[in-house]
Amino acid sequence: MSAGVVGMLIGLMAAVGFVLVLTFAPPFRSVRLVDRLAPYVHDTPPPSRLLGTATEAGLLTAVRRIFGPVVGDGARLVDRVLGGRAAVRRRLDALGGEAGVEDFRIEQVIWGGLGLLGAAVLATVGSLVSGGLNVLSAGLLCVAGLVGGVLGRDWWLTQQVAKREELLLAEFPVVAELLALAVTAGESPAAAIARVTRLSGGELARELGSALGRARAGVPLTEALQQVADRTSLDPLARFIDGLLVAIERGTPLAEVLRAQAADVREAGKRRLLEAGGRKEIAMMIPVVFLILPVTVLFALFPGLISIVSLAQ
Repeated sequence: MSAGVVGMLIGLMAAVGFVLVLTFAPPFRSVRLVDRLAPYVHDTPPPSRLLGTATEAGLLTAVRRIFGPVVGDGARLVDRVLGGRAAVRRRLDALGGEAGVEDFRIEQVIWGGLGLLGAAVLATVGSLVSGGLNVLSAGLLCVAGLVGGVLGRDWWLTQQVAKREELLLAEFPVVAELLALAVTAGESPAAAIARVTRLSGGELARELGSALGRARAGVPLTEALQQVADRTSLDPLARFIDGLLVAIERGTPLAEVLRAQAADVREAGKRRLLEAGGRKEIAMMIPVVFLILPVTVLFALFPGLISIVSLAQ
């Protein structure tokens, strides 16, 4: 790497840092409405951590405290470029967490920064190995790392939602049958939900437990269960919640409905296993046809080919 290229990179980094310092300095940064109202709203002293009621701590909080304005502007830029707040909100609700869209956008900015850092390190190692630096290739690699990190967080959220839905479907038959047994024994739907959530674990039990907690906090049980149905994209679980709501509101028999729904989910699980087996069987044909079969044919024809060549000579 020549001295001119090194000087150009150092000067570019210094210029970018100087522009960032000027842009986000308090005298030049525009004052937001939140900053104007903060001294008059946040006047309550923070609670003690010993009481277990302190605010959230973790990577997001540390990043916000250190790089607050930069990360906030980056999150707003990502949200404006990508859009789809409704889809992100729906997937976050399906994941069952308490994070908001703003927190997710901040995580995307962090992932993008890590991708940019990894691409920069890779470009630096490549330039040291090759003995020269291609500015265009390094710039494209850094942009690819940045975009890949931002989009990779979105892809990972989709994978988390899909994995959680698989867990919900796997737990649904057992929870439905336990509820059916509790209702058959004479308990009310609310008492049956409380018993099942107390005796079992898993994602579905936690969902029902959170709904029951909201109901005990003052929200009507039907509304709390409807919120669970609205957050999920699984049709069996939505029908299950609808059956519970009908039983609670109208007093209709619930045990047989729950057993039928559990049986339907088990049959659907069997069909999914058969479909997955069919796809794996087709995928197994690829190494058989393109690897094992050519080697077998080669072993079968090679002695005859050698004999023909020896006779021709």
